[in-house]
Amino acid sequence: MAWDFSTEPEFQEQLDWVDRFCREEVEPLELVFPFAVRLRDPKMRALVEPLQQQVKDHGLWAIFLDEELGGPGFGQLKLALVNEILGRYFTAPSIFGCQAPDTGNMEILAAYGTEEQKERWLYPLMNQEIWSAYSMTEPQGGSDPSLFKTTAVRDGDEWVINGEKWFTSAGRHADIIFVMCTNGIFIVPRDTPGVEVMDYPRNHEHIRYNDVRVPLDHLLGPEDGAKVLAQRRLGGGRIHHAMRAIAQCKRAFDMMCERALSRESHGKVIAEHQMVQSAIADSYAEINMLRLLVLWTAWTIDNSSTQASRTQIAACKYTAAKVLRDVTYRAIHIFGSLGVTNLTPLQAMWAGAPAMAVMDGVDEVHKVTVARNVLKDYRPHEGLWPTEYLPAKREAAREKFAAQMAADPDLETYSDMMLRRAGAGH
Repeated sequence: MAWDFSTEPEFQEQLDWVDRFCREEVEPLELVFPFAVRLRDPKMRALVEPLQQQVKDHGLWAIFLDEELGGPGFGQLKLALVNEILGRYFTAPSIFGCQAPDTGNMEILAAYGTEEQKERWLYPLMNQEIWSAYSMTEPQGGSDPSLFKTTAVRDGDEWVINGEKWFTSAGRHADIIFVMCTNGIFIVPRDTPGVEVMDYPRNHEHIRYNDVRVPLDHLLGPEDGAKVLAQRRLGGGRIHHAMRAIAQCKRAFDMMCERALSRESHGKVIAEHQMVQSAIADSYAEINMLRLLVLWTAWTIDNSSTQASRTQIAACKYTAAKVLRDVTYRAIHIFGSLGVTNLTPLQAMWAGAPAMAVMDGVDEVHKVTVARNVLKDYRPHEGLWPTEYLPAKREAAREKFAAQMAADPDLETYSDMMLRRAGAGH
């Protein structure tokens, strides 16, 4: 029977190294030089690259990619176990070569790019020689592709792109932007004339594309293939976000438990108050339910495909946002006034939960997806009463014993007596 929650000893050694490496090397770098991993300054690169080389030496660089693309080919389940650790630290994914939004862009480049496109963009992205962004959401249409208005029109040997995009994460600092148009996804260098990055919001940019011209070979995949590519990209991205959310939840939980044992209120340690115990117990259960859901989904992807796992991925997406919101909220309350300051990670983590609930499609859309897909496996019942209507089921069940009751009337008497005692009657 293949039912095992254990981790191979060899890979557990890798996970132990990742945990120790992130605590001893990545977190100190993050605390003193918060954005070093994204900077091209030689002094910053001198701090970052030796850490990245250690990751490569341990065979953990770009863990989400298959071997032929330069990754270890571990699959989603092992990636989930690694991300449970990396997600505690803002810069850790970049140190390990698996940072968003580049991971999703690399995946669709690997799957749909030409050899020339891979040479030009994929391998430099893998080596962090360049950075990328994904420009999908629009101010009016949100993340619904059927409402998008950004278009690419062919003009000789070029595409001319016009439109407006909202919430293009890391767009200001990207070298190339993957722009989702009504008729395809196009790779646009950020410094192309006509790419207008607005002043706000920061980090999740508002970008206008004004007669932006790119060569014909900047179309990724087939024309009119944007929705297929987007689903391939976003499916992986959603499960990766959920993996890292587990780490955030566990970090908040660790802080909550430590604080509960360290502070006193009304004459006793607050861990002895039932409301605090309730918060800890609920958080423990919710985190582990989320973890099992995510690991099961990762296992399913490894044994089928992202497409076949889309219902589970959608469930992971909105469940991760909810658990992160609830656990961090409880932790903030246990911390009291300190929890609402920026002197601990809690405030930023709690603020990240609503963002997770709207990025890559709002949670409500994913709940609709799950409900629709689940309902495909069900059928309406016939007649007035549902399948589990007990009087009808009981009557059908009695037919199974009809011959025995006819041969021994006492059996029918016993049945009637037992049903009356159970309040069911006959």
